[in-house]
Amino acid sequence: MIKSELIAQLTEENPHLFQRDIERIVATVFDEISATLEKGDRVELRGFGAFSVRHRDPRIGRNPKSGESVKVAAKSVPFFKAGKALRQKVDASRSS
Repeated sequence: MIKSELIAQLTEENPHLFQRDIERIVATVFDEISATLEKGDRVELRGFGAFSVRHRDPRIGRNPKSGESVKVAAKSVPFFKAGKALRQKVDASRSS
């Protein structure tokens, strides 16, 4: 599902709300999650999962085409860990 499909589905499920309002709500939620991660904080949505930032140390990588060594700088990357309820839901849908 992409963002526009999410907005379309929410609009269909909530006919009393305008699509532009739902677009703003979805954008605000994503912006807040992004801003919190930028600060290095964690976002936990009970029953869904948790977003956090993981730090990767600098390392020596290898260019797969030429085989030469390349320095890879330290960086911070977003990480998502699914919550127990989400994992169970996904697993139950796969088992059926």
